Amino acid sequence: QAQLVESGGGLVQPGGSLRLSCAASESIFTCHNMAWYRRPPGKQRELVATITSDGNTNYADSVKGRFTISRDNAKITVYLRMNSLKAEDTAVYYCSGDCIGTDGGTDYDKRYWGQGTQVTVSS
Repeated sequence: QAQLVESGGGLVQPGGSLRLSCAASESIFTCHNMAWYRRPPGKQRELVATITSDGNTNYADSVKGRFTISRDNAKITVYLRMNSLKAEDTAVYYCSGDCIGTDGGTDYDKRYWGQGTQVTVSS
C-alpha cells in the first residue's frame, strides 16, 4: 500500500527537542514537494514547513529559527527537527508529500498524507 509513515513524536519538556521522521512505503516511487502540518488541540490544521525536491524550504513564522525541515531523496524520507519547543507546539503532526505511487496496479500522482504523530510539550 502506498503511504507515508511518521515516527518520532512523544512527550518533551519545554525547551527540549524532538526529531520527526516520515518515510514513504515501497509503493511510492518519488516525491516532489513535501511538508509538515500540525493540528493543535481544538484548532484547525496549519502548515509548519515545506521542502521542494531540490531542498528549498519555507517555514511558518511561529517556528522559524526553531524548526528545520530536511529530506533524504534516496530514502524518500522527510524530517522535522524541532528545537526550543514550547507548550504551544503541542499538536498532532502530519507529513504530506506530492508523490507518485502505485496502488492495485495503477500509478497515482497525488498528495499522500501520514497518519499523524502526537507531540506534547509539557513539564
